[in-house]
Order: sequence, then structure tokens, then C-alpha cells
Amino acid sequence: MNAAEFASAGGAGNGRADAGAAGSGAFADYRLDPRFFDELFREDGTPRTSCRALGRALARIPAEELARMQDGVRRRFLHEGITFTVLGKEEASEHIIPIDCVPRLLTAAEWGHIEAGIKQRMRAVNLFLRDIYHEGRSLRDGVIPPDMVLGCPQYRVEMRGVRVPHDVYVAIGGTDVVRTDKGFAVLEDNMRVPSGVSYMLACRQATKRALPGLYREHRVREVSAYPERLYSTLVSLGSGTGTPRVAVLSPGRYNSAYYEHAFLAGEMGVDLVEGRDLVVHNAVVYARMASGLRRVDVIYRRIDDDFTDPVTFREDSMLGTAGLFHAYRAGNVVMANAPGTGVADDKAVYAFVPDIIRYFLGEEPVLANVDTHLCRSPDGLAFTLDNLQDLVVKEVGGSGGYGMLVGPQSTAPEREAYGARLRADPANFISQPVLALSRAACFVDGSLRPRHVDVRPFTLHGSDGQHVIPGGLCRVALQEGNLVVNSSQGGGCKDLWVLRR
Repeated sequence: MNAAEFASAGGAGNGRADAGAAGSGAFADYRLDPRFFDELFREDGTPRTSCRALGRALARIPAEELARMQDGVRRRFLHEGITFTVLGKEEASEHIIPIDCVPRLLTAAEWGHIEAGIKQRMRAVNLFLRDIYHEGRSLRDGVIPPDMVLGCPQYRVEMRGVRVPHDVYVAIGGTDVVRTDKGFAVLEDNMRVPSGVSYMLACRQATKRALPGLYREHRVREVSAYPERLYSTLVSLGSGTGTPRVAVLSPGRYNSAYYEHAFLAGEMGVDLVEGRDLVVHNAVVYARMASGLRRVDVIYRRIDDDFTDPVTFREDSMLGTAGLFHAYRAGNVVMANAPGTGVADDKAVYAFVPDIIRYFLGEEPVLANVDTHLCRSPDGLAFTLDNLQDLVVKEVGGSGGYGMLVGPQSTAPEREAYGARLRADPANFISQPVLALSRAACFVDGSLRPRHVDVRPFTLHGSDGQHVIPGGLCRVALQEGNLVVNSSQGGGCKDLWVLRR
């Protein structure tokens, strides 16, 4: 049955064809694989209960109409200049991030499980960060090896004993969550300067415009309040009388996430500044404005620790502001996230987060970790070297999919070269099994096909509590068989619909 026949048949029943079944109609090229959980279909090819309306609607739409929808969402990204930067061997290049027009759905129960796990993780991480910069109980009690924390490149000795407002070290977090046949798990934590929330908001606007009726029918939870919620979180961390003045600190327009910096500053109605726009006088931070100097109380920091202050950190930094950390340490300005939070998204420290949750909260983790082998240990290194062809190997401080080896997709020479790097600096690497990431429907090469996905929900943590935005940056590995979803590695994004029921 093709799409036209489906439409004329009424398409409201429960059979395979009239429910938009895999392998029929618009899904003729959609092939299920028992190795991977499919977000849309059950193993027998019928849509999951929560996805029936979406399956029926997609089956009704002719391929040429789907192509027009896909072109529409792509053009919206193009016109709005929603870009990311790819680092090549010789130079960086700017690209429009690919977007897919077909949304991914999560039920209220599925989202509730993810939300509870992320909130738990964020509470524990903030307690852990306070501890390692103050009492150090978790290090003395052997929860995590002290040398792993104190020797982490992201550990800042300058933060020892510094009072962080409300003990909120991580105010903005991004947690990468995957689903396999075993359920949901956390792939990694992003606790320094997590990016991608602007893509989440842009995906929602584009997809909502392309599928307005379907969007209303599904009663999707909204994400549009994120900038307002971000602003209230930042304000809640301020002190003193009146409303604290907030600014977004960006490295500048050549940064890969500059679009997001400018977008969020505009949506919040706050100043977008670079390091050269700020000046510190008597340990107070001011922004240079046309009307004169204006005090800044809270800084949403989108610049790495090393570059924030050339006096305290890298003296060759041209991006930061001299004296900024002195003002922070004096309590005259808040920085979110706090310096030194990168310890919590180190990929070796990640392996100990379940123990950190148990130690600080006395609870079992809601969301599982992925099995992780630490190459810093002789056993972990030996296992990794013996099984390179079957593992994913990552640098502990890496991001964006750079510097990693995906064993099954690598060549023998690549594995040999990577093995030499492992032996030279084993503490810089971890390895994990190749995950059977779930797959979702995408419009690729003129038809609907399954592609691997993950999702990065965003959490805000202020003195007013925790808030996990009911959605996230849903990333897609658009190339067939590819498991790497990062946009820098050829991935794209799609809208995530969290259902109210």
C-alpha cells in the first residue's frame, strides 16, 4: 500500500499498513534491526502506542510533501544562520547544522525517569565539587582516587576555599542520555560550558511550523520558556539589593557557539560582552557602555576557565578580563558555571559518578552509567589494547567527537597508531563498549529511514531550585551505520517531543 492508497483507505485502524507500519507506504525503505531499540516501532513493525498518531500521519504524507517539509526546516535554519564550526586539519569551517523534520517522541513516564536521574546527578555533582574544593572528605574516604581529581587538568587550585554562592558550582548542565535495549543511560556529563540549547529551541520552532496540527494533537510540553528560566536562575545566584545585572561573556564571533551566545543574550535581554568589554576596578566588574561604566553582578560564562583571566590563569589569553577571578573570589560577581567545574565532566571522573551519588545522597543512581575502562590502570589499559577493534576510546578531556577511536569503524593502521598514543599517555584515555544506540525515523535521501540518536537535556540549578527543560538537543547520526551523533562528525539534530501524557 502506498501513501495515496493509505490516505484514501482512511488510515485510522490498528493494522500494520493503516498504522504506518515499518516496510510499507512511506516507510517502504525503513528496515528494523533487532540489535537496536527503535523509537517509533515495536519489533513486529507496528508503531508504539505513543507513536501511532505520528506513524499514521507520516504514512499519509506523499514523499514529495515530506521533501518539501524537510526543505522548509532546512531553509529556516539557513535563514537564521544557525551554524556550528568544524575543525579541519588546516582550518576551521562554518556549516549550517543539518536538521531532520521528523520529531522523536518520549512519553511522560520516560521523561519522568530521565528527569529524576538528571536532577539526582546534578545534586550529587554540586556536592562533590564543593567537597573537593573545601573539606575533601570524598577523597579521604576513597570514593574516588585523590590523584585523579587533584591531577585533573580541569582542577583549579585557585578555587580552594572560595565561597561559591548557594554552593551552586554547576548552574547550567547538559547531560548526554542514550537508550539501548537495556534502557536509558548517561553517556557523558557536560558541566563546563554546555552548548546546544539554541539548536533545541530552533528545532522546536522549525518542526512546530512544519507539523502544526500534529504538534497540537500530541500535546507536547513546551521548551520556549528556557531563556526566561535561564535568566531567573542566573538572577537567583546574585546577591545584594535590587535585581542583579546579568551579562553573557563570549569569546567572540569566531567561537563555534557564538550564534548561541548572541541568541541567548538577546532572548534574556542582557548584554553580550567579550573580555575586552569588561573592566575590574576595586574588585568590582563593570561593562564599558556608550553611556559609561555599568556594574555587572552575574556573568553567564561561555568561555573556558583558562581564558577568563590572564592574571590568574593563562597570561597569554586575549579573551578574558584581567582581575576577573579576583572580583569573583571577593564575592563581587557571580560566574556560572563556577571555575573548576570541568572536573565533573572529565571522562575518567565520570566512571565514579554512581559512587559519588551513593556517597553524597545515600541513594542508588536512577540513570545508569556506561561501563567504562580506565586506561590509567594496568588492567584497563591491557583490556583496551587487546580489544581496540571492539571499543570506543576517548580522551578524558575530549569533546565534540574529536580525538576518539570507534573500533569497529577503524582500520588496522588507525588502531596501531591509536595504541601508540594509549601506551604513551594511558591516563589520558578511557574506553567503553560500542553501544547499540536506539534509532529514530529520519527523512534521508527521499524516504523515511532509521538513524541512531541520543539526547542532551539541559538542567538549570539556582537558589530557586532545579529545572530540567522538558525537551533537549536530540542529535542524529545521519550517515547510515554511523554511531557518532556529533555535528562536527557529520551528525544533525531533530526536535524532541515530550508528551504530557
